[in-house]
Amino acid sequence: MTDHKATAAEVTSSDVANRSTPAWLLPLKWIDANLEKVIILVSYSGMAGIIFVEVIRRFFFSLQAPWSTSIPVLLFLWLTWFGASLNVKQRTHLSLNEIRMRLPYSGQFACQVLDAVLWIAFGALVIHFTVIQVQLAHMNFAIVPGTDNVMQWWFYLATPLAWVLIIYRVLQNLATDVARFRRGEPFNLQPSIMD
Repeated sequence: MTDHKATAAEVTSSDVANRSTPAWLLPLKWIDANLEKVIILVSYSGMAGIIFVEVIRRFFFSLQAPWSTSIPVLLFLWLTWFGASLNVKQRTHLSLNEIRMRLPYSGQFACQVLDAVLWIAFGALVIHFTVIQVQLAHMNFAIVPGTDNVMQWWFYLATPLAWVLIIYRVLQNLATDVARFRRGEPFNLQPSIMD
């Protein structure tokens, strides 16, 4: 019975937050909550659909689109990098939480800050070098093999865009951690992967 009351309280607090949010901000809140999920769904559906159709065509009709082996691999870039962003957002990425949970509260906070600094530094490197790769593909008019006008840089753009989003998610998490530290609340060191 207490679980039901807690759930009702959570729904009520989110309803209150939505009522206090201006209407023009609601789409931005939805995008913030669902951007990675939508990109993952579209990428995965595209990959699975192309592979499914092409296997049927190859097996039953001895036909195959020349781009059917290239596009799914390139869609995988969007799937994996935005999946990484989702994991950072939900804090379900690989981390050493067993060690952190044994640290004192200030040590846990220091690890959270160190995480953010390392994520941002690594993300800046990744963005720098992958933007160069995207620019090279763009300047050389690199076309996806088997197509006439599908550009490779459209797919390569997934990496720097996702890493910009990863850094944004890291900054969101850091802001949450700082607020928790100031209030003296415990850190969420065991997030659920089912959220």
